[in-house]
Amino acid sequence: MKEAQPKTTHLKEYEVPPFLIEETELRVELDEEQTHVKTSLKMKRNPDAKKGKLPLVLDGGELDLKEISIDGRLLLSNEYSLDDEHLTLFDVPQQFVLETSVAIKPQENTSLEGLYKSGDMFCTQCEAEGFRNITYYLDRPDVMSRYRTTIVADKSLYPVLLSNGNDVARGESEGGKHWVTWEDPFKKPAYLFALVAGDLQHIEDEFTTCSGRSITLKIYTEPANANKLDHAMTSLKNAMAWDEQVYGREYDLDIFMIVAVESFNMGAMENKGLNIFNTSCVLARADTTTDRGYQRVEGVVAHEYFHNWSGNRVTCRDWFQLSLKEGFTVFRDQRFSADMGSATVCRLEDVAFLRSAQFPEDAGPMAHPIRPDSYIEINNFYTTTVYEKGAEVVRMIHTLLGPERFRQGTDLYFDRHDGQAVTTDDFVTAMEDANGVDLRQFRNWYSQAGTPLLNVSSEYDEDAQSYTLKVIQSCQATPGQEHKEPFHLPFSVGLLDSAGKDFALNTEDAHVSSMSQDGTHCSAVLNLTESEQQFTFTDVEARPVPSLLRNFSAPVKLEYDYSRDELMFLMSYDSDGFNRWEAGQRLAVDVIQEVVGQIQSAQPVSVDGRLIKACQAIVDQSIDHHQDGKIDKAMIAAMLVMPGEAYLAELSAVADVEAIHSAREQVRLAIATDLKGSLLSVYKLNLSDKPYEPTGVDIAQRALKNVCLAYLMLPEKSEMVNLCQSQFDNSNNMTDVDAALRALVNAADEKALEPKEKALTEFYNKWVHEPLVLDQWFSIQAVCPLPGTLEKVTALLGHEAYDTKVPNRVRALVAAFASQNTINFHHSSGDGYRFLADQVIRMDPSNPLLAARILGPLSRWRKYDEARQRLMRGELERILSVDDLSKDVYEIASKSV
Repeated sequence: MKEAQPKTTHLKEYEVPPFLIEETELRVELDEEQTHVKTSLKMKRNPDAKKGKLPLVLDGGELDLKEISIDGRLLLSNEYSLDDEHLTLFDVPQQFVLETSVAIKPQENTSLEGLYKSGDMFCTQCEAEGFRNITYYLDRPDVMSRYRTTIVADKSLYPVLLSNGNDVARGESEGGKHWVTWEDPFKKPAYLFALVAGDLQHIEDEFTTCSGRSITLKIYTEPANANKLDHAMTSLKNAMAWDEQVYGREYDLDIFMIVAVESFNMGAMENKGLNIFNTSCVLARADTTTDRGYQRVEGVVAHEYFHNWSGNRVTCRDWFQLSLKEGFTVFRDQRFSADMGSATVCRLEDVAFLRSAQFPEDAGPMAHPIRPDSYIEINNFYTTTVYEKGAEVVRMIHTLLGPERFRQGTDLYFDRHDGQAVTTDDFVTAMEDANGVDLRQFRNWYSQAGTPLLNVSSEYDEDAQSYTLKVIQSCQATPGQEHKEPFHLPFSVGLLDSAGKDFALNTEDAHVSSMSQDGTHCSAVLNLTESEQQFTFTDVEARPVPSLLRNFSAPVKLEYDYSRDELMFLMSYDSDGFNRWEAGQRLAVDVIQEVVGQIQSAQPVSVDGRLIKACQAIVDQSIDHHQDGKIDKAMIAAMLVMPGEAYLAELSAVADVEAIHSAREQVRLAIATDLKGSLLSVYKLNLSDKPYEPTGVDIAQRALKNVCLAYLMLPEKSEMVNLCQSQFDNSNNMTDVDAALRALVNAADEKALEPKEKALTEFYNKWVHEPLVLDQWFSIQAVCPLPGTLEKVTALLGHEAYDTKVPNRVRALVAAFASQNTINFHHSSGDGYRFLADQVIRMDPSNPLLAARILGPLSRWRKYDEARQRLMRGELERILSVDDLSKDVYEIASKSV
């Protein structure tokens, strides 16, 4: 075990920066052997800092300092000191110009933080603390400066030179080199700096803002991918128009640029005016990209554009405030995606991800509030808690205030803090001040970790015709927080009568935040603020069936003793689309857990016919309304998908891996067997040979068809294998090809073995020159639930197309296996755990951020039986015994054990 523990940074220790940087001028001379960075900083002591003549301490890592001067005077060696992470100047005046010259080697930067090479392209990733790998600087988000950047490079190799802001000058110099100067008129922190140099092509368009300004839009990529940019451009223009309409936010520069980069640790980065994207989040073409890929491009392009205001114009004071920009912006991109497609399906997909990824984080050793109290390595806090739970917290404010009052709050927030680095408290205060509300208790969401549990019971008084809901809220202890104060949360409810109609809701309870009645839909938003509360509704003529937590109005776990008949009723009639899906999920969970119990006690397996009947009704509905537009096919598809094994494990006190897997598969097989004829009818009704379009209607049709195909392949009849192979061979889009290949690869029957291997070979040979499609090829094999998958994955590590230097490839194979293949990763032998630990240890020296990201599945050891706990802990301890372990991996591994 390592003895020297890395330093922990605490929120309570925050102090304003002792120095400010008013202007930053960079000259970056790119070279294949050694890049030189000359920096000129116009600096001054911060008048708001503690008094006293403190030394100037600049951040820096792996920099070769060549020269340093103040106000034109070269410093002597006794006037400063250097260590691995800092440059300290002992005596500086009140105001001065600091100039440094350093040499760096981007081509050797495998961490992909700072300036590095992705293929033949120079690019940067400076969030969170990458700028210090480019030059010595005050690399913290509350130091904001205006930047002027000159890039010099060989013109034949790097004809395109990009940075933040506007292109203000350019020219050519000796030796076949050229230079471009970019000037950003807006102050920004160092993490938003960007630089790209390469042989790139681009598409160009323009957008006219609400005030009539014309904005040039450019999306760059390497030449081979130039025909995959149109969807990203359309998404960008849609996002710009939406942000003006919904938030009144107009773009502020004259040009907006996006660059697609293959080797990138993140999804994308919102650098001011020059967004740098992982190729997976910007490239899209019908034959290479699935519907989900198209939707991801749309959502991520919007997310990074929305950051221009919620993150750039108003940024975070320190990294503890990360959710200030990320949670708020995720909420914004979720609402945008909902407006672009099926709002209900977008919502249930967001919630499904929250439950499968964030709820386990809340229950594990890395549990933290959306505003953490401390960290060792900030990269480890780019988590689902900060992002997705952070978005849910913003959504709750939106629900409590309503759309118009929420907009008043955001207008005040942007106007009040434009050009500032602020805190989550500043955001909440703006909401309070704009609307005259008190959100003091609501702030518990920012400081307390964990997922609250709502235990709800009900009572109907037939004589008084009143209905009472009693709600008890609690929250489990998390690391460092044994006791939790009650949360303030919106609890949206409706009451259904025997015909499935919403009762009109009448109550005199002062804790009702709002009532909404729209045709057949009637809901009330209840303010939960106490450990125990009850709410009484009057004029309820008969015992209702409650529809609770409508639209998932708060990120909580809900306990209510629904009968299976009540769940079937809600599936059929609830006016809240999310709760129709939720009722189906609850029914499926109940049935699967019953089958788990049968397997564990060695009883004959019997699947409750009510679940099969409910699925039959859903399928019949899709047949009856196939062409009349009265159903949302995406919703139908989602309701037919059973809860995943990871979520089922999370609901278990101790996850029985084999029983959960077997039970879920047997329930799916029972549905497939009983509904085979209907599923085949739906499949055939939704076949289409029309040209591919990523429209909501077409995406929904493909989703429903492919859910049916997955079910039809379960009984593994030869005619179904032929059907699947025909779809693989004849489809005109990657969505259908991918679905057919997955179904073939997952088929256990020997009849599918030859078609499976043939399809895998054909797929690889056809797409060997398309990196993102090859990522699918690796991932499809990694998540296969059949025995022998780990051996296959291990063999693929040596495949000629596998490259540990490309994060997308590592995520497609190693991370996909560990995080998505529950039955094989958690094999009782512990081989899956050893495999993941081996990959983390191997990767940590070169890319610690990525190594830490893939380590997460081992941290959940407490959820499993004693034998697996020992095996998982043993691998974590083996990782911790490695010499020179990075801070990234050390923090997660040490907190996990």
